[in-house]
Amino acid sequence: MSCTAEPPSFELLPGAADSPVVLHVPHAARQIPPAVRSGLVLDDAALERELDHITDAYTDRIAEAAAHLAGATPWRFVNRLSRLVVDPERFPDEREEMTAVGMGAVYTRTTHREVLRPAEHDPRPLIERYFGPYARAMTEAVAGRLAATGRAVILDVHSYPTAALPYELHGSGPRPPVCLGTDTVHTPPELVRTARKAFGEIGETGLDSPFSGTYVPLDFYGTDARVTALMVEIRRDTYMSEPGGPAGPGLERLARALAAVVDGVSC
Repeated sequence: MSCTAEPPSFELLPGAADSPVVLHVPHAARQIPPAVRSGLVLDDAALERELDHITDAYTDRIAEAAAHLAGATPWRFVNRLSRLVVDPERFPDEREEMTAVGMGAVYTRTTHREVLRPAEHDPRPLIERYFGPYARAMTEAVAGRLAATGRAVILDVHSYPTAALPYELHGSGPRPPVCLGTDTVHTPPELVRTARKAFGEIGETGLDSPFSGTYVPLDFYGTDARVTALMVEIRRDTYMSEPGGPAGPGLERLARALAAVVDGVSC
């Protein structure tokens, strides 16, 4: 497990001034600050296994490679801490359905529904320390693209395991090589078409199974159609050994496909 004194919580990596695209990478990191680690009940070996299952490994590398390949460099917003610290994509309130399995904004259960944090754990300090600043910074990043280009396109880069894990609420459906998560307000049909064409060389591209929805900062969510968004969920066997193993040649193919999406929506 990788733990440092206090690594940066997130990083905004600038792209081209005229690019509307933000590649959002929320779940690629394994870093856990020591103060947060002390609140987890798992021993080191169990925590390493959990990180292997829960981390969207190498999605930061896929986004980085895609950014270099794209004609107009997209902006990248990358979480530098594990989602076991906080999950910046969850609703921080009763709207979050994953709270039912102990995986709201601050997880209390693991991917296998085992105890991660004690029952008396208070999530508020982690929300204040990590979730709030992350949400504000991502909001500012999207507002910056709106101010510069009149629109913002969030491509939310994730991965998921070949076999469903016990925490998944909707894990019984199809698990295609690439799953595109959509939102009724923020995902226009042309964005889906562009992504399906670009990822066609990887294999079947499904919609909203096993994961649905996409990330939009709450200041824009459901109200500002200038912000469009798509979640790209990549099945891990297409580019790496599971769980937590090395990346393979599929990573470059996926980066090229993601760069094609960036180019397709940048025009």
